[in-house]
Amino acid sequence: MNVLNDLKVWNKAMDIAVETYKLSSKFPKEEKYGLTSQIRRSAVSVPSNIAEGAGRNTKGEFKNFISIANGSAYELFTQLILSHKLNLVSENLVEPILKEVIEVQKMNYALIKSLEK
Repeated sequence: MNVLNDLKVWNKAMDIAVETYKLSSKFPKEEKYGLTSQIRRSAVSVPSNIAEGAGRNTKGEFKNFISIANGSAYELFTQLILSHKLNLVSENLVEPILKEVIEVQKMNYALIKSLEK
């Protein structure tokens, strides 16, 4: 295996991406090029940036990519709330994913702090 499999935040972000894809598959077809596309890109961006940072040569580069991943997590959080406000998805379906996104944000902040030492 590789270093990513040992990185808990990456694994959690991957799970969120999978759950977000499943959730957004329930959106209306007219959202295919709108919110569905945007929410999926944000969800994929989180673990992708963590992975890219892990593959970099310095702590500073890694920290930068974790920061980018955290920005994408906030973007995803916003889009998930918007999808609920637009009645595209029920609260009971979106709430567990929102909780996981918050957990990833906290993990990202902790990782950034550990890289600053």
